[in-house]
Amino acid sequence: MGSRTVAFVVAAMAACTITSAGPATADPTGGASGASWQSLVDAPDAYPNTAVEWDVPITLSDGTVLRANVFRPAHADGTPIDEPTPVVLGLTPYTKLLSTLASVAMEDPQFAPLVDELGSVLNFGAPFDGITELAAPASQLGRAFGLNRDLVQNGYTQVIVDVRGTGFSHGQWEVLGPREQQDTVEVIDWAAKQPWSNGRVGTTGVSYSAINQIQAAGLRPEALDAVFAVEPGNDLLRDIVGTGGAVGVGFMPAWLGLVNGLKWVPDMEALLQGRFDAQWLRDRLADPATKIPELFEVLTAPSVDGVSPDALAVAQDGPFYQERQARLESIEVPTFVFGNWHDIFADSEPDIYNRIPVEPGRKQLVMGDGYHAILGTGFGTEGHPPNITALQHAWFDRWLKDIDNGIDEYGPVTLLQQGGGWVTTDEFPRSTVDHEKLFLSPAPSGTAWHALHDGTLATSAPETAQRLTVAPGLRGFCSREAAQGTAGIAVLLGAGCTKDARFNEAEGLTFTSGPVTEPTVLSGPVNVHLETVLDTTDGFWSVSVNDVAPDGRSTVLTTGSLVSSLRAIDDSKSTFTADGDYAQAHPVLTLESRQPIVPGQPTALDISTLPTEAVLQPGHRIRVDVYAASVPRSLPLGPMLVESGLRPQHLELNPASPSFVTLPVAR
Repeated sequence: MGSRTVAFVVAAMAACTITSAGPATADPTGGASGASWQSLVDAPDAYPNTAVEWDVPITLSDGTVLRANVFRPAHADGTPIDEPTPVVLGLTPYTKLLSTLASVAMEDPQFAPLVDELGSVLNFGAPFDGITELAAPASQLGRAFGLNRDLVQNGYTQVIVDVRGTGFSHGQWEVLGPREQQDTVEVIDWAAKQPWSNGRVGTTGVSYSAINQIQAAGLRPEALDAVFAVEPGNDLLRDIVGTGGAVGVGFMPAWLGLVNGLKWVPDMEALLQGRFDAQWLRDRLADPATKIPELFEVLTAPSVDGVSPDALAVAQDGPFYQERQARLESIEVPTFVFGNWHDIFADSEPDIYNRIPVEPGRKQLVMGDGYHAILGTGFGTEGHPPNITALQHAWFDRWLKDIDNGIDEYGPVTLLQQGGGWVTTDEFPRSTVDHEKLFLSPAPSGTAWHALHDGTLATSAPETAQRLTVAPGLRGFCSREAAQGTAGIAVLLGAGCTKDARFNEAEGLTFTSGPVTEPTVLSGPVNVHLETVLDTTDGFWSVSVNDVAPDGRSTVLTTGSLVSSLRAIDDSKSTFTADGDYAQAHPVLTLESRQPIVPGQPTALDISTLPTEAVLQPGHRIRVDVYAASVPRSLPLGPMLVESGLRPQHLELNPASPSFVTLPVAR
């Protein structure tokens, strides 16, 4: 136990006191400065038009030609202005044509108002409320994803480039590899030297385009002055490819299929004009479906014997993923990171912010409550941060135009506390955290009659041993985990799935505390220690930590998972509580470190969840759910799935070797 008493009133009515985190002093809206950033975006543009130069060739050091669209501020007659401007650069694998068409639609006078008000137009109640949740932030995502005319028509040149092997660019797609990282550095240098550039370059983009700019910033290109990264990842294996050692089947196959499909879309204008690009076709034929064969191989292989080295590389930690991690400690430029607690990259986003050695203010972190394709709602309204367009514009005005607009005084950490509102802090996780241990007990809490088992979170280990059994199931398709694993698409199933876990809990073991007596802040990852028994040589465990309201609604705050045979922990990359328990366990995730289970033998696992910031309101309870599946979010790789046999799994609640949860409770 920590130095303070636990915050929860357990089923035995052992009431305890709590010291919650004090109120934040800064204003998450940005105050008067935030209002000025928003008004600048809403004001008439400095320039009335945009001039476009399509498919500009950029020849790289290895001779590969990338294609870029260049958008410049223009006069009313469409001619570009004469003055050189700062450049905002983005590199995309989704073909710049797609992002440009989306942006044009959002700026069209006939369509823009509809896109901006889509959440109001599609304002449905249950069970169709998921449509509203998906539609409401569409304009924010679109402007961050592609062309932002607000920037261009206010004195910036925006350049959007197809990464090698995608869109209209030559070469073979390397998927964020070392050569592609070098490409980004060379494109930054190219942009700085063009006649329409004043030599100052910022980078921006969402997801993939955020990852490659973080990678490039770590290589310190001379001309790079600022980064605005929306939902970047860094530890790609643990983020999404192999979370807990299981493949992100809700995301990875569809994503690879999307990018590989888009890279085959030809330049129709060139075809109609008789300018067919033969080199483009040769490059596509040389690599028709990047990484899809490897993914299929590891998902279907009955054993690792005979699996190709390329497939093994994408199935485990090692050089392939290490080469794709940014040199965060080398980043020197102002960097803004925007993320979400239920994003596929939620683990990396705070880590990127924390590891960049730039003083707070010159680096910023905003974490909302959305998903990868849903940036969250309410931005720009009372009590919320300015919208992303305003934050981006203010960021580049400060660091590319040297306008002292107060953006460096914002935050520096702006968080939507799940269960509460927006707050600002100096850091995340908070340094004022005390880790508190609650034990998984089989005694009924009386709050989860709907669950496979209704257990308790208690202040002491259970007095007698009991074995609980849980089997894999498919109810996870209706869950917040499904929404997270599908980048937000599963919100279409409605809040009954994504904001209430009770349907999914019918296949899970639940352990619930008593109600808290005052607001209780959790800040950081949660570690769940399980004593398990399997009847096979492998298995898969998924856990969630939930906020249970007085009316019984169980809302997932954060999740974690682990393949049993990949339970080896790298202590050098893990953190610990004052009592020596794991605060955040870092699994090794290599086939070499794999330890098959001895059937029938107790096996201890430590499963850490994604970091989060949440506040439990008085009368609310904390709940830990334990499952034997997390489909469609993730599925064990082929050999491990075969060995598990999708058999029932057992949780041992033993007083001698108890299962417990370690909670990061902030003072």
